[in-house]
Amino acid sequence: MKKQFKIGDLEFSKPIVQGGMGIGISLSNLAGNVSKNGGLGVLSSVEMGCDYPNYKENPKLANRQAMEDHFKRAKEISGNRPIGINIMVALTQYEQLVKDAIQVGVDIIFAGAGLPLTLPELTRNSLIKIAPIISSKRVAKLILKHWWRHYKIVPDAIVLEGPLAGGHLGFKTEDLTPERLLAQPLPGLIPGVLEEIKPYEELVGRKIPLIAGGGITTAQDVKETLAAGADAVQIGSRFVATQECDASLAFKEALVNAKKSDIEIIASPAGLPGRAIHTPFLEEVSAGLRKPKSCPVNCIKSCDHKTTPYCIASALIAGKWGDFKNGYVFSGANAYKINEITTVEALMNELMGI
Repeated sequence: MKKQFKIGDLEFSKPIVQGGMGIGISLSNLAGNVSKNGGLGVLSSVEMGCDYPNYKENPKLANRQAMEDHFKRAKEISGNRPIGINIMVALTQYEQLVKDAIQVGVDIIFAGAGLPLTLPELTRNSLIKIAPIISSKRVAKLILKHWWRHYKIVPDAIVLEGPLAGGHLGFKTEDLTPERLLAQPLPGLIPGVLEEIKPYEELVGRKIPLIAGGGITTAQDVKETLAAGADAVQIGSRFVATQECDASLAFKEALVNAKKSDIEIIASPAGLPGRAIHTPFLEEVSAGLRKPKSCPVNCIKSCDHKTTPYCIASALIAGKWGDFKNGYVFSGANAYKINEITTVEALMNELMGI
């Protein structure tokens, strides 16, 4: 199995990228410890300051301070190793969050939940690395072509998220049926994306590493994904079930105790399908009993509180603390295979077959 991988001048002793999980699931403790143990830890930028005392009065200020604080702490925990951040394109504050990440000094931005077509413009004249999150060969082609045509820039890395991932998914709901999922395993999606990347590698004379994720749970999954041509894997759910994860114990236990039948596809106010663990809150959403009265933070561009089924920020903040009457837990399709809470170090060694 490949051990090391690189993103430009950033080097990692293990080909493992921890997925950015919001709200408040992958903050400094998780991201810092993943980087400390040889992978790439990734913060989630979504409402990072939700625990700060001034959040309700001034969420933008709280979120900005939280980004600075969590990045600084992650760097300290990791021993000054690289730290990334996931910034959803669907966020109302997307452009400002990118600017904040540059000012704070984050090493690499991962951008998905929408097409990050203007990311090269937003990061121009900075040293920050940029990596779009894609779901298919078609989207890879679109972004690569657009970035090169308009900016003469290629990504520093590309993340391919397959249909078994948790959280927001870049697939149509009809593509997420059990039959369709069996027909499009992650390793099978990799060659097509590599085909799109190759001409651009030749154009710029350097490697564009491919990171692939979605449902990766075991060392065998890691091995198969790397053997299919990926340079590294992205893993989310398994990192939730670690002592170092920033979520509450109740959130972690919801993942550990989940059965296969508990994991479902939901419609998110972000305008994308998502994968989550069933909770009483999601039952009420299905019954049409959860209509937000107001929009507390205006987090998603496309969300109108008058028509949306629920407030996603409030639901994910409640879920983070284990309040499943008012929230829920995003998870990957294979989260039901997780049966214990371990440490980041032990998990990464297990995934590498050490």
